[in-house]
Amino acid sequence: MRGLKDKRVLITGGASGIGAATATRFLEEGSQVCVLDRDGQRCGEIKRELPQLSEAIIADVTDLMQVEAAAAEALRVMGGIDVLVNNAGVSIRHRFLDITPEEWENVISINLTGVFYVAQTVARHMWERDGGVILQTASTNGIMGYPCYADYNATKAGVIELTRSMALELAPKVRVCAVAPGYVLTPMQRAEYTDEMLEEVNRKIPLGRHARPEEIAALFAYLASDDAAFATGHVFTLDGGEIAGGLASR
Repeated sequence: MRGLKDKRVLITGGASGIGAATATRFLEEGSQVCVLDRDGQRCGEIKRELPQLSEAIIADVTDLMQVEAAAAEALRVMGGIDVLVNNAGVSIRHRFLDITPEEWENVISINLTGVFYVAQTVARHMWERDGGVILQTASTNGIMGYPCYADYNATKAGVIELTRSMALELAPKVRVCAVAPGYVLTPMQRAEYTDEMLEEVNRKIPLGRHARPEEIAALFAYLASDDAAFATGHVFTLDGGEIAGGLASR
């Protein structure tokens, strides 16, 4: 991709799944990369797996003081932040009537409040300097209705509208887009689904399979690059055609 060499990239939820794949892709493009994750063990592991990383910062995105400290550390290590991939998230597979208040608060605080804290903190830095690109992980769950994920769906719809609003207010200095993956075979997805459930999902996806994390990472790389210099305020869906036909495709 054009323009990614030496870019300074911060990726939240960057120690596993889509975040780790995205870190790998940006490193391959010649970028400097810091990952942020609340899992200290995984931060240590990814530093060993990706020795080119500038840093793996342990922080909880639901705590504004930790977010501000982590952003300051990324700025210190890399000298700036040109690209933010705002990816940290969690899901809990429960029917709507079974979601507890504690589960609701947990999902909202990570997937929406945490996204806001990180986005605002980094956007202030970008606005005061030379601009940048903010990319946020939404989901097809924020576009369509899905059972058993009411809290997750609500947060991803919120991320989409947050992205659009940010893009309007931060233009022309900062571009803001969201990526909405469909089903991706990440550790989080694998933990929630049996083999039979995975096969059932694959049957309703026109391309017949889950996405690979590195395929989502490739879209993040494109949107951060100079090749996407006119892209802002939009949600880019990558779902193997799953939502193209609605009920008729299932």
